[in-house]
Parts: sequence; structure tokens; C-alpha cells
Amino acid sequence: MIGMAKVTEFIILGRGGQGGVTAARILVSAALKDGKWGQAIPEFGAERRGAVVKSYARIADEPVSLHSNIRRADVLVVLVSNILDLVNIDDLMKSRDSIIIVNSSAPIRTGYRTYYVDATSISEKLGLIIAGWHIVSTPLLGAVAKVTGVVSLDSIIKSLPEFVGRENLVKLNAEAVKMGYELVRGE
Repeated sequence: MIGMAKVTEFIILGRGGQGGVTAARILVSAALKDGKWGQAIPEFGAERRGAVVKSYARIADEPVSLHSNIRRADVLVVLVSNILDLVNIDDLMKSRDSIIIVNSSAPIRTGYRTYYVDATSISEKLGLIIAGWHIVSTPLLGAVAKVTGVVSLDSIIKSLPEFVGRENLVKLNAEAVKMGYELVRGE
């Protein structure tokens, strides 16, 4: 809790070029459409495509005055499962009740409430591959909507045109969001 507002804090872990920074921005845009408040905060330096990148999002019922990176998350979104081998997730999570949503084709044991969706396969099926990279962030945002209820599926889809651009990509990403929502599994 920050002040009296209920705040949900997200850390999004991905590789440069996978859309983690954009995912945080879409998540906050969806929150605003749902009548909530939010902040999207990227963290990167001179990383290049493929380097590990963190982005953060705060979503609250009331305005949030704290403006900083998030050290411990209520929800950790992992765009590629092998990143879990590179970080100490205990250092990133607020409590044992925190949630992890990971791009994986099979369950992963983490010691936390863990959900998984094969976002890579969804991307492959829809042809959402740009410059050789599967777009996995949008299916994972669908999973976030289903698992957490912090934002609505409809608001995520309505936020896509602000960030995706071309109409055909908006439609494909909307389908990816819906598939992520339907196919997420776990706890």
C-alpha cells in the first residue's frame, strides 16, 4: 500500500526487443480506461536487442505519488522463461502470495503462485513475428487480465491501437490477448 490507495505493482522481465516496455505502457493505458490510475516506468540503459530488460507498472485505485522503480512486485511477468535462471526471484517478489505469470509451454515451480501460457506458440500461430522475434507480450497481457483482474480484457484490447500502430497488427495482437486470456493455466 502506498498512502491509502490500493496499489498493485508489476515487474515485467524480458529481453530487449520483446515488448516489455510497451507491455507496461499498454497495461497502464488499460487501467486508465478502467477508471484506475497508473504509472509505466522503463528501466534500461545501453542494452541491445536480446539483453535482459525490466519495466515496471503501478496500478492503483487512487493517484499514486511515489515515482520510482519497483523493487518487489505483487506480479512478475516473465516474457521468456530462461530469464528465471538469471535472476533471484525471491529478491523480486513482495511475498509468497505474489504472482508469477510466465511464457512457458509447461508448468514451472517457483515457490510462488505461478501461472503459465505458451505465448510463443500463440505468436507463432498468429504470425506475430517481427524482425525474427515472437511478440509474446500481448498474450501475456491477456493472461495478466485473467489471473489478476487488475485490468479488464476489453481495456487491454482497446489500448492496443495507441501502441501497436498498423491496423492489421492491432487485430492480430487483439487475438493474441484473447488467446492468452483463454489459455493461461496454473494455480
